[in-house]
Amino acid sequence: MDTDDIEPLAKPQELKDLEVMSIEDLNAYINKLKTEIERAEAQIASKKSHRTTADTFFGKKGE
Repeated sequence: MDTDDIEPLAKPQELKDLEVMSIEDLNAYINKLKTEIERAEAQIASKKSHRTTADTFFGKKGE
């Protein structure tokens, strides 16, 4: 069983009102989001690596 399938989903975050943000605030917000995307991508890469290691050790699913 894949534990990723049973982890609770995160609550959807409310969208920020971009209309009231200044250009500087918008740029800072974008940079913060890019940093979070990089963090999420790193976590995905880590999980894929762990899965590959497990598949090598235990054999791939369906074999």
